This record gives sequence, structure tokens and C-alpha cells, in this order.
Amino acid sequence: MDFYNKIKNRLVENENYAKIKDYSKEKYKVQTYYEVGRILRDAGKCYGENIIEKYALKLQMDVGKKFNRRVLFRMRQFFLMFEDEKVSTLSTYLSWSHYVELLGIEDVGKIFYYVNLVRNQNLTVRELREKIKNKEYERLDKSTKLKIINYEELSIQETIKNPIIIKSKNIGNNLSEKDLKNIIMENIPLFLKELGNKFAFVDTEFKIKIGDKYNYIDLLLYNISYKCYVVIELKVTELKKEHIGQIETYMKFIDKEVKTFDENKTIGIIICKINNRFIMEYCSDSRLLTREYIIKK
Repeated sequence: MDFYNKIKNRLVENENYAKIKDYSKEKYKVQTYYEVGRILRDAGKCYGENIIEKYALKLQMDVGKKFNRRVLFRMRQFFLMFEDEKVSTLSTYLSWSHYVELLGIEDVGKIFYYVNLVRNQNLTVRELREKIKNKEYERLDKSTKLKIINYEELSIQETIKNPIIIKSKNIGNNLSEKDLKNIIMENIPLFLKELGNKFAFVDTEFKIKIGDKYNYIDLLLYNISYKCYVVIELKVTELKKEHIGQIETYMKFIDKEVKTFDENKTIGIIICKINNRFIMEYCSDSRLLTREYIIKK
């Protein structure tokens, strides 16, 4: 079979398409590179692994200098990454530059996670690289990872990483809860993305009146996908049993006084310095979860 001419023709077509079809050239490029990757895989079976280097030398003369051995190797990697039936439908969703960032990943679930993250949050390549560096996928629960692989629907609780990374240029040793809240508020969009998808900021120090006393919720958020309010309490200490009672009271207040009949019940998140799983073993409210935090520059 004339593998080389097949590859050459596809790449030439792509180069010409890129000049006249601006609105869809990136998708066409990804489709082309996927197909070239398949042909390279087939050629390798017939002629051995060195065929990539031979083809690269010819393509650089016939099509363009950018089609070197490294680029062709990436195309074959790309095909092998998505040749499985489960993931092949994902192959044209991102730009080629996004996929280059994912080429070193072998875990299918991890690939699923980051592809969908880019799609849902419109991440740039730089933002994707940062999330991979911060090990977002690794901070998900094992059951969540299994659901991702099996295309199962995730609850809001399952999408929230642990620990939560909070970015700040100034890291103090003895932060107060007010300090922690101020750090979060300095870059609230980044904090919302760290939590997961479709979180929206409602208010900080959200005032509620219980009896004749006023109380203040550290952060009140709303999740658009799940149609529910999210109460967040910040604790710079180890989780204590009284923290549970406090946030449960706030959650019940929001359910009774704020949420509408067509919205789902409120979720509660305690973000603390050190978790205490023994306390959470005796908490019967599945809508409440705890997450540790780490502050990074």
C-alpha cells in the first residue's frame, strides 16, 4: 500500500483547507492528524517503527518543514490515544494544541476528565496545562473516576476535588478565617473553577437572621447545573463537631427561606485545614461534605 502518498495528500489538503476555511480549520486539522496517525500505525506494522523518520524527511521537502519526526510521532500517539471506541468520539472536540498536552496520559478516565473540562470551561492550552500540573484528576475520589470512565452522571459532591487548592501570592503561617476568605475573594473566578463546573458566586458574609440574632455565611454560591445553593464555611483549624451543626443550620435556613420550590436542596461544604473522618462517619446528611485546603503561590 502507498502509505506515504496517502499521508502526503491528507496533509496537503489540510494545509490548503486552513487557508480558506477559517471557521472550521482547527477541527479539520484534528481530523486530518487523527487519520494520518492511523495510516502511520498501519505503515509501522508493515515497515517497522523507522518508517516515521523516513516519511518525515520526505514530508519536510514535499509539504512543509513543520512535519518532522516529532510531529508525526505525535499524530500516531493521538490516534492510539483515541482509537478505542469509547474515546474516539472525543477526538475532534479540542484543538490540536490541547491534545498535545494530553499525549503523555495513559489513563482513559483522566483523558475523559480533561477533555470534558476543556469543553465545559473553555480552557486555554495554558489553563489546561496548569490544571494537569495541579493534579486535578488525582484529587477526585476513586468512585468518581470510575463513573467518568463509564459515562455515568456525577453528583455535585463527586465533582469537588480534595484537597482544594487556593492560589495566593502571600502565604501566611497563621491565617485567620477572615484572611482565608479574603484570599479567596481576591480571585473568586479561579476558586469557583477549582470547585468544579458551573459554580456562580452569590455573596460573601451572607446575612441571615435566626431568632433575634444575625449570622453570616462565609460564602454563598449557586450551582447552575444542579440548580442548588451551596453554603461554604471556612475553618483554619481541624474539623470539629460543632462545625457540622453550624453549617447544617445554615443549609436548613437557605432551604426554607431562600431556595424556590423548583430548586434542589442546598449543599454544604466545610473547607478546613485538617479533615477529621471520624466526625464525618457520624454525620448522616449526605448533602454535607468536607474538603481540606492547600494554599499555593
